Amino acid sequence: MSGGQYLNAITENATRLGQRIQESFSEHTRDLAINRGSGSAYLDTVDDGGKALRTQLDSNSDREKLDALKRLVAMISKGRNVSEYFAQVVKNVASPNLEIRKLVYIYLLRYAEQEPDLALLSINTFQRDLADSNPLIRAMALRVLSGIKVPMIGSIVVLAIKKCAADLSPYVRKTASLAIPKCYKLDPSHQPALIGVITTLLADRSPVSIGSAVIAFEGVCPTRLDLLHQHYRRLCRTLIELDEWGQVSLAHILLRYARTMLPRPIVKDGNEEVESDVKLLLTSVQALFQSRNPAVILSATRVIYYAGTPSYLPSVVQPLLRLLIISREVERVALTYIAIIAKSSPSVFAPYYSRFLMRTDDGLQVKLAKMRLLLSLITTDAHQVILREMIDYADDTNEQVASTAIHGIGTCATSVPESTPQCLTALIDMIKGSNDIVVSNAVVVLKNLIQMQLISSVQAHIGTDAHRPIAIIARLAQRIDDINHAQARACVLWLVGQYAAASENSPSLNGVALWAPDVLRKATKGFAQETPLVKLQIITLAAKLTVLDPLDKVLGLLSGYVLSLARYDLNYDVRDRARMVTALLAGVAPAMSVDGDPEERGGVVLRREQVRMVLFDGKSSLVVENQDTPQEEPMLATLSAITEKPMNADSILPDWLEHGVESSLRDSTEETASVPAPLFFSSTQTQSRSKTSSTPIILSPRTSSPPGATSSSGPKATWTDLDTFYADSKSEDEDEDEDEEEEDDDSEEEESEDEEESEGDEDESPEGTAPEGSGDIQQDGSRSLPEPTR
Repeated sequence: MSGGQYLNAITENATRLGQRIQESFSEHTRDLAINRGSGSAYLDTVDDGGKALRTQLDSNSDREKLDALKRLVAMISKGRNVSEYFAQVVKNVASPNLEIRKLVYIYLLRYAEQEPDLALLSINTFQRDLADSNPLIRAMALRVLSGIKVPMIGSIVVLAIKKCAADLSPYVRKTASLAIPKCYKLDPSHQPALIGVITTLLADRSPVSIGSAVIAFEGVCPTRLDLLHQHYRRLCRTLIELDEWGQVSLAHILLRYARTMLPRPIVKDGNEEVESDVKLLLTSVQALFQSRNPAVILSATRVIYYAGTPSYLPSVVQPLLRLLIISREVERVALTYIAIIAKSSPSVFAPYYSRFLMRTDDGLQVKLAKMRLLLSLITTDAHQVILREMIDYADDTNEQVASTAIHGIGTCATSVPESTPQCLTALIDMIKGSNDIVVSNAVVVLKNLIQMQLISSVQAHIGTDAHRPIAIIARLAQRIDDINHAQARACVLWLVGQYAAASENSPSLNGVALWAPDVLRKATKGFAQETPLVKLQIITLAAKLTVLDPLDKVLGLLSGYVLSLARYDLNYDVRDRARMVTALLAGVAPAMSVDGDPEERGGVVLRREQVRMVLFDGKSSLVVENQDTPQEEPMLATLSAITEKPMNADSILPDWLEHGVESSLRDSTEETASVPAPLFFSSTQTQSRSKTSSTPIILSPRTSSPPGATSSSGPKATWTDLDTFYADSKSEDEDEDEDEEEEDDDSEEEESEDEEESEGDEDESPEGTAPEGSGDIQQDGSRSLPEPTR
């Protein structure tokens, strides 16, 4: 054979071998679907009416059943309704194949509520699977059993929950905890039995199941906080070890417990008095700020804010600021939390005001939240930056953002009076614009500033007369036709009437400013088309001008015309205001009265000075319709804080107790026994310790209950810690080596104390104990440790 033929034969044999290896690999990895893109082929199903799936589910081959179940689970993940195969799937619930049973349970978990009658046919199988060797099967059997919405099996579900609550697997105990609220919702009459199971689960020491036990507690008996007395301190220490959602639930319950059962922290003259159990909760919660879950951080913030003192608030700053860059949804919630905290303690977030500046891509609610937050953080150092931001935000295309920014300029003037000149300059420039929203809001803010007399207080520091109140009002009066917003027009009319009396240095006509009568003339022309709010101010303006100059015939005619129109207006408020003003001016302008001579009509007639006092000094402010009423501060972790609307389902924290319940209720034998022994003892401490350490060391639990479960049959045995054990063994070793260590005087004194300690232990040892080192069973059933050999 030539070399070429030999090479061709080798190549052909290698090709055949590769094909056989590929076929063998494809056959052995068929179930794993490696050759089909890791199971993606199950998502590409062909609609044939379900005939192929039914045939596979009824087949005797486990491979075909497994393939059909995988396709069903894939269709469930895509949102398709495959409940029509329930009868075929439920027949495989007792399959000996573990993979098939897992997929059947996944299917049943989805459709057991829709087909409760068919699910009842397999209830015996579910009960039998509760004793399966695989904890996953036991847990899934309980999940399906608790998911059947048939009240008649409530007792069976309760027994299954009790059995799984004592399971050795923490995952099964977690499933039992999650099944408790389902059973309670199905039949509330089982609440006493479920509370007993919850009490057992709360004593569990596994972090896997404690979080679910807390959820069960919240769903069945949220007001039974007395069940947490002996577990409170352990739950605080275990908080950091739970899963993320378990931490959220446990932090919520511990906060309610603290405000219901613990004394209120006292802050007086800079000194803080915090009870030890409250401090334990605050210290345990601070460790949660390192979590990556925003819900955990927000829950920890809520605990610090409602249970802590001002010294704990700085710890929430950086975690909340870190949430601002996660997502837009999380940013909005975090801003709400920051705004509520900054409202009561603005100094905490004041140095970080630059983190709350608005971005162009922010949503509407985020923009509004940031502006409100910036206004609450105004300080003498930061007011210039915040004021410039508000002036810039006033040009926003959104009307609500622009309106909030303009009102924010007024807030800057009230919070920092030094910024009033800059605020006035910005507002006056806005009045010159053509945007109705900007102009109307600027008018309202100017009216508020004038009314609060801020302009007069800073007049001495302003170098121009353009910022004088009369000059500003005159400019507003000239633009009365360009202002279309009802509230803004009402504000201008009120300002004109309130400041219509001419000052000493200004030109006037019989004591009335020159621009005031012209404003009344313009307003009278369109009286019928005005809103009721504006009509009320026109009537008031006519009355004020008449009182200032009752002899002016033009003012008298204008005022009479306005009152005649108002007397027949459709709005009853306008008619009542016209009737009241007419009666009030009876002694000043009798011609306006429709009832004839006031002397013949009878009654009391006020003089001009009295009427002027009523009109000008009777009401210090303008009452505007649709004005926001002050609301209570929203609470953290409530929908009302996010939506800014009252929500009936929001949970309300209870108020603090003055003194709280007794601290001894939270003591437990487990905590007292787990306290580490000190390294050095005095003679009196040694004797007292020998009395308490006489309890035998328990090597293993004597019941089948899970670790941490409390036994109802009797008191729980005390555990001896390792430090005490090694301290005892060390004292015995030192007794044997006493002769070798007599050279040092200090060691001789220690050895004499150890001898006294060992003698005290021998004298006070319980009767009936086994000889030293024997390791026999003692009277109480426990086994003592033999003496360690050297």
